Amino acid sequence: MRIISWNVNGIRAAIRNGFKDWFNSESADIICLQEVKADKEQFVDSFGSADSLHITWNEAKKAGYSGVANLNKQRPISIQLGFGIEEFDSEGRIILQEYEKFYLYNIYFPNGQRGQDRLDYKMRFYDAFLDHAENLRKTGKAVIACGDYNTAHKEIDLKNPKANEKNSGFLPIERAWMDKLVETGYVDTFRMFNQEPEQYSWWTYRMNARSRNIGWRIDYFFINEEHKGMVKDAFILADVKGSDHCPVGIELNI
Repeated sequence: MRIISWNVNGIRAAIRNGFKDWFNSESADIICLQEVKADKEQFVDSFGSADSLHITWNEAKKAGYSGVANLNKQRPISIQLGFGIEEFDSEGRIILQEYEKFYLYNIYFPNGQRGQDRLDYKMRFYDAFLDHAENLRKTGKAVIACGDYNTAHKEIDLKNPKANEKNSGFLPIERAWMDKLVETGYVDTFRMFNQEPEQYSWWTYRMNARSRNIGWRIDYFFINEEHKGMVKDAFILADVKGSDHCPVGIELNI
């Protein structure tokens, strides 16, 4: 099974920039999108016929903001939108789908760059997610959490770590939470297969950053340690354009 995650930074803009051609050429079983900035009807109007897809959509209450969506070849067993916590669920950041052998989170984690209030919100969101995931873990199924985590975990995960030590996305408090996620028993699937530097998933639109590969790896697939053997491969599709992020993905042995 092939699962892709992509922060499209506006699905309608992505469609104008070739998303549909990419989608038609991509053999993924599940595509998880973040920051769609649209409702389901707007997506269908832009994308065209989607009768063969099972679409799950979770939009923010604020129009044109945030939002996540899953495009599936098969219908999941169950679907949950949000954690059941209003301050997080109102921003349309979470889809949880259940399958026979695993749970899959598609999450657009908050950005903490707009001041202390939003950084505090981001850290509360992180903790709420981990609490929620740990409860699911008790079921015995694999727990997979993909999306834009909005934090580069280690120095290897961004081009200029020293210059960004005081910037949200690479703050000690954010990186410490990523450490906690790993210590709790969740594995960064990409680093299971690739320990190379300069492997990024996001580049600012400024300064020709993408062509110069001045980037950050902030998009991840994590899986609980006891089920990491399910993961056959993990990858970054850095050549796919259409957003300031590129798609990332995993292959599962199921």
